[in-house]
Amino acid sequence: MANTSQGVRRAALLASAAAALGLLTACGGEDGTGGTAQRVAGTPAAENPSPSVSPRCHTSQLRAFVGRNDPGAGQWNFPIVLTNTSGRGCTVRGYPGAAFLDASGKQLGPDPRRSPATPVTVTLAPGASAWAGLTFSHPEVSGARSATPASLLVTPPGEREPLKVAWTAGRVPVSGNASTVFLTAFSPGTAP
Repeated sequence: MANTSQGVRRAALLASAAAALGLLTACGGEDGTGGTAQRVAGTPAAENPSPSVSPRCHTSQLRAFVGRNDPGAGQWNFPIVLTNTSGRGCTVRGYPGAAFLDASGKQLGPDPRRSPATPVTVTLAPGASAWAGLTFSHPEVSGARSATPASLLVTPPGEREPLKVAWTAGRVPVSGNASTVFLTAFSPGTAP
């Protein structure tokens, strides 16, 4: 009988230790972060976040458009917006690819440069959007050589296939002083 009660006691101690370990694990990681799911503010979230991660958005799941100019201090600032048109959630992280094209499809000016930033992963539920900034000095103010593009090619992060958007906002700098075009990383929503 003594061996049986000692075995029961050991089993009870092991069960208690396992339960305590489970509680410690659920309360947070060893790096001091909580055990709750984190997301970028402004992105849609389910009531009970699941531990699964949405896959990267592919070009075929997205629609692109260029938002309204928000000028300031001789700068033109346009949001490049990607909207999830699929029936499933997906993510974007980082910078878009972008290139201005003339009517014959020839690229105007060099590729835009990336503004320094720490990219975040933006989760796009069906119908949700993310935007990246497209900024350049107004050609009439900067004196840069300019051209009027027919379209803007937008390539989602991690993809090779671009989306073509009609460009209706006038002239853009293509060479000379202050001709650099800058891109920002994606943020949730359709504009700042």
